[in-house]
Amino acid sequence: MENKTTNHFRVGIITASDLGAAGKREDTSAAVIRECMESAGGEIIAYKLLPDDREALAEAMRMMADTLKADLILTTGGTGLSSRDVTPEATLDVAERMVPGISEAMRTQSMQVTNRAMLTRGISCIRGRTLIINLPGSPKAVRECLEVVLPVLEHALEVLKDQARHCAR
Repeated sequence: MENKTTNHFRVGIITASDLGAAGKREDTSAAVIRECMESAGGEIIAYKLLPDDREALAEAMRMMADTLKADLILTTGGTGLSSRDVTPEATLDVAERMVPGISEAMRTQSMQVTNRAMLTRGISCIRGRTLIINLPGSPKAVRECLEVVLPVLEHALEVLKDQARHCAR
C-alpha cells in the first residue's frame, strides 16, 4: 500500500472475534491493519484480541483513547448482523462525536466489490482527540477500507489535534 501519510501517529488495534480470542483462529485482519498503518507512518502502541463482548470492547477503546492517548483506534470484526456482532454498539458506548462520512465512504467503495457491504454496521467516531474507525473482519475488506481512509487520514488527525484548521481546499 502506498505511503500517503507522512506524520507519525499512534495507533491502537482491537480485534473482536470469539474464535480468535479462544485461540481457534489466527488474527489475519489485525496483521493487515498493522502492515498498512506502519507503512503510512503509524506506530502500533496497543493491540487487543477480544471476544465479541460489548463491555470488554468498550473498555479497551476507553483505555487506548484515554490512558494511552492513541491518535487512532482501528477495530476489526464484529460489525455484521450476527447477535454476537456488537462492535458498533461498544463504539457508540465510548463515542463523543460521530464521523459518519468515513464509514459511508468505506461502504460506498466496498459496494463496488460486493453488495454484501451494505450489511456492515461499522461506525466512525471521536473520543477526546482519538479517531475510532470500525473495519470489517476480513483481511481483504480491511485493506479495501483502509485504502479509502488513508488519503484523508493525515488531515483528519491533524484537525483532531488542532494542528490544522481548514478542511476546504
